Parts: sequence; structure tokens; C-alpha cells
Amino acid sequence: MSYIQFKNVIKEYKMGEVSIKALDKTNFEIEKGELTIIVGPSGAGKTTALNILGGMDSATDGKVIIDNKEISSLKEKELIKYRREDIGFVFQFYNLVQNLTALENVELATQICKKPLNPKTILKKVGLQDRMNNFPSQLSGGEQQRVAIARAIAKNPKLLLCDEPTGALDYKTGKQILQLLQDTCRKEKMTVIIITHNQALTPMADRVIHFKNGTAYDIQVNQNPTPIEEIEW
Repeated sequence: MSYIQFKNVIKEYKMGEVSIKALDKTNFEIEKGELTIIVGPSGAGKTTALNILGGMDSATDGKVIIDNKEISSLKEKELIKYRREDIGFVFQFYNLVQNLTALENVELATQICKKPLNPKTILKKVGLQDRMNNFPSQLSGGEQQRVAIARAIAKNPKLLLCDEPTGALDYKTGKQILQLLQDTCRKEKMTVIIITHNQALTPMADRVIHFKNGTAYDIQVNQNPTPIEEIEW
């Protein structure tokens, strides 16, 4: 049985009398420890799928199973616990607390989960050993995203979900962030999902899921992912 199973998932949004299907009987599977890229144009349903995987949204129909737990049947209190303990989020816009230092931002996340990792150790791993006591306004965009990734990793999550994590960064910095995510997946044996509209990034992934019109229409498994330093876009 696959680590993640997305089974015939439908997500409908009601706008007055109009019903919009963001996901339409979407199916895919992901194995434990894989780096997966979900790719597709804007409006394809990528973020909706990510939000359902992360327990921030619920499916209208279908089943979502992660690590043998059917999260699509969880109640709100159970979803809060699931988000707190099992999921790490990395967003395009870093969402750091501006009046806390880099270290304090990471420490804040570790206070709400069961088996957190050491914040200082994780900040060192992402190359911020000399910037721990800086506030977000004193950090570059790439450094702020590293803090956001460290904050997510320090929760020691089962699943790291990344929504366009390089979208607000320049090419060089974006490449460094993707390298960090690729290394995290390999070294920490963490299951990582990245959503993007950039097809050129797909060779770095173990698994690529193509989305279009709310459906996963093509799934590719890559036995030999390309190191991110070898990818140009």
C-alpha cells in the first residue's frame, strides 16, 4: 500500500447557485520518502490538492489516505492535531513573524508538536548558523525562505508540503532553495511534495504528477532524479 493515496477525490466550491469543481475524480499515489512535484498551469487544482493533503481543506468526495490514516474522514479537532504533528508547510511568501528572530520563529513551531527537532541544529543545516539572531527584515528573501523551511523541518513532520517555494525568489536563490529541499528529502528521508507551474523542474523529482482541469492526468516515476545544480530553466 502506498504511503499517500488520493482516491477519486472531488472538491467542489459553491458560489451562489454556481458549483465549481476544483478537483474532479483525481487519483494519484506517492511512496514514503519520495520527492514529488505536482506541476500544471494556474487553476489546474494543484493548490487545492496540497491543501487537502495538509488538512487545510476537505474533499467533497473521495478518500485521502496518508500513512494508513484516512484524513478525509477526520473531524475538525483531529485535523488540527494532524496539521500540528504530521505536516510541515512552506509557502511562496515566507509567513514569518516579523518581531521574532530566525531562531525564535523556528522555536515557535516546535512548541506545538510532539517530537520536534532541535531548532539550532536545523538552522545550521540550512546554512543560517550566523543569522539565527537576525529578524526577518534583516534577512534576504532566500534567507527568509530558509528560515521558513527550517521552521517546517523542525516540526519533524511526516510530510513536507511546499507551495511554489521559489516563486518570489531570483533564479540563483531559487536554485539554492530547491537544492535544500532535494537534500532534505534524501538526508532526512522525508516525504516532500512541491507544487509548481515550472515544467523544467520536474527532472529533480522522484515522481511527477501532471495536473490539468482538476485532474491528475499523467504520473511519471523517475528512477534517476537529476541533481538540481544540473537543471537550467
